[in-house]
Amino acid sequence: MNSILSRFSSTNALPANFDNEGGRQDFQDSINGAPAQFDLPGTEPARFLSQYTDVDSSNPAARIKLQHGTTTLAFRYKGGIIVCVDSRATAGSYIASGTVKKVIEINPYLLGTMAGGAADCQYWECRLHELRNKERISVAAASKYLSNIVYSYKGMGLSMGTMICGWDKTGPALFYVDSDGTRLKGDVFSVGSGSTFAYGVLDQGYHWDLTDAEAQELGRRSIYAATHRDAYSGNTINLYHVKEEGWEFIANYDAMNLHYDGPGDNVPGAPGGGYGWDVRTQGLSSKLEATEGQQTSGQGGRFADEQPLTASVQPPQA
Repeated sequence: MNSILSRFSSTNALPANFDNEGGRQDFQDSINGAPAQFDLPGTEPARFLSQYTDVDSSNPAARIKLQHGTTTLAFRYKGGIIVCVDSRATAGSYIASGTVKKVIEINPYLLGTMAGGAADCQYWECRLHELRNKERISVAAASKYLSNIVYSYKGMGLSMGTMICGWDKTGPALFYVDSDGTRLKGDVFSVGSGSTFAYGVLDQGYHWDLTDAEAQELGRRSIYAATHRDAYSGNTINLYHVKEEGWEFIANYDAMNLHYDGPGDNVPGAPGGGYGWDVRTQGLSSKLEATEGQQTSGQGGRFADEQPLTASVQPPQA
């Protein structure tokens, strides 16, 4: 018993009136009070992380490599908001999971792309707002709640990039929030290691007057491009559409199937066929076709040597 007391008391001594009859309750009171508090590390969390991990890139020789990857996007247009994400979770070069749900369904009108405990905080903050004010929370207020939460942990090693999107009294609204507390309102956002590839497709195809089918196809193709080029993004693609009557889950697509076969027959907006360039350029290659009588076997360099070289040289150039 003394060893147990010494673990939960700062004084290593038994309560004064500890005995066989009433001592148990006094002992319980002692561990419920101040003496039973846990000791916290005597260092700042951010400094501790930087010593052993590469979380802030200041210690490239760290033995713990916290390499993360994902691709998420959301864009606003006249028909609402398209939200599209991949489903891969990585731990360095190891694929930890291929079925991660990166879209958080906060309420029937509000979606978030986020990770970790922030999702739970966002859900309960929104629920408390609805109970207090007896109306649905706005997208701006929800994003502000999240921004305030993560800002209080600034400098402690958090790594988060999220988009809060939904439909409220002002129409479709989209906000970006990161772990530094940055909060931006915009029309097009992409977050993650594959976002540069997604932005390339988004910038080429985005405009405000997209139809619903065109917008969904743009979201699919953008995330597919990221899964194809970024090693830390992949597996499957989840597509959501936020409308005035609430968000709608469109479908889950396998990235490999998109490459070879496309999203399937009769999918609105999809032109048909696979998304991969080798599929789209089949039969349209720029390679030289063999002329009549020319051999079609052997090394390509040999054919070049056998072809007659013709050139037109101007006298001043000779």
